[in-house]
Amino acid sequence: MRQKLLSDGAKELSYEIREIVKKAELVQQLGQEIYWENIGDPIQKNHQMPQWIKEIIADLALDNESYGYCPSKGILETRSFLAEQTNALGGIKITPNDICFVNGLGDGIAKVYQFITHTSRVIGPSPAYSTHSSAEAAHANHDPLTYKLDPNNHWYPDLDDLYLKVKYNPNIIGILIINPDNPTGMVYPWETLKRIVEIAREFKLFLISDEIYLNITYNGVKAYSLAEVIDDVPGIAMKGISKELPWPGSRCGWMEYYNRHQDADFDRFCTTLDNAKMIEVCSTRLPQMAIPRIMGDARYPAYRQLVNEKIGKRSKIIAEILRPLKEITFNETYGAFYNTIIFRDGVLKKGQKISIDNPQIRDLVENWTAEEMPLDKRFVYYLLGAKGVCVVPISSFCSELQGFRVTLLEEDEQILYKTFTALREGIEEYLQA
Repeated sequence: MRQKLLSDGAKELSYEIREIVKKAELVQQLGQEIYWENIGDPIQKNHQMPQWIKEIIADLALDNESYGYCPSKGILETRSFLAEQTNALGGIKITPNDICFVNGLGDGIAKVYQFITHTSRVIGPSPAYSTHSSAEAAHANHDPLTYKLDPNNHWYPDLDDLYLKVKYNPNIIGILIINPDNPTGMVYPWETLKRIVEIAREFKLFLISDEIYLNITYNGVKAYSLAEVIDDVPGIAMKGISKELPWPGSRCGWMEYYNRHQDADFDRFCTTLDNAKMIEVCSTRLPQMAIPRIMGDARYPAYRQLVNEKIGKRSKIIAEILRPLKEITFNETYGAFYNTIIFRDGVLKKGQKISIDNPQIRDLVENWTAEEMPLDKRFVYYLLGAKGVCVVPISSFCSELQGFRVTLLEEDEQILYKTFTALREGIEEYLQA
């Protein structure tokens, strides 16, 4: 090309959660049954949407208005409904104008980081959800900037690490929270959230809170929203229906702006986000129309509670199967539908393998692992080839730790036991080699 085409930040745009699928499909074509533990799609893992929700959506599809454009920020009726829900929490108060719809949170995440100046940084948790860390690093043409989540303390944030990094890096202008967390399943305690708000206030930062899993908690734990703790600090909450209803194929999310008028720069930033959506015309209309009809239905709370209880039960089953392994650090989860399992220091070594009977699959895996790579990624490839369990290495979540992420989504209990028993056996065989 006449001039350099790609920005330096383009190399940060990776997504191992889906990249591993390409390898799993090759293994599958050679006769290995695959247990898909790589991606958070409840529908793929046998979740059945209730008939009454399907009927609401089907009725809306018969409404001719569902086929047209909607206001750039989103349907007013839906934004009013969502603003009322946030205001009912008893914290910050917002209006429908403080809400802007996006085509899934991936769209919102891309826009937020796109319009931050290249020299300014948003610090986020590590292990990091790839969509956030890749987008932030790509905008800055630099490695992601992170604070530690501690696997030896329930995956809670290391607040001293966060404070010192913010204090001594004046380029940091924002703090990212993912609550409940992906990939760890950790739920931020109230006191932790309040401390993060205090740090943001002290250093004049804004907060981003990815709350796509906010209403997915179980086994006695509640997640607190940013709206409940933010006080007078500027912030953006990111929400959606892909995980909660769940309707991932709807690609329907929204951003809520808090305290936008407390700071002129932040207010201009929110206006820019609105204008960016206006240039695209609008987000998808039909799922927006469905939100107040579904979430406002008297049947919805009981439905969500039942689904959460099932996820909580699966969390206990996975703990029962994996917790006894001494070579791993295991934390039981209380939110979202993931768990991150970490190998203890020194457990993973070069040359470890799991026996693979199929020679074609064995050749594939040996070819993949011939190059230098993180040791947990090497384990993941052998696990895939030998046991057919498709997980994601935690080193791909912007972490120096060695481990892997699984989901808690398999609704068929027999398959759930089979999958995680195979996973446990794979760990045992790999570490004995």
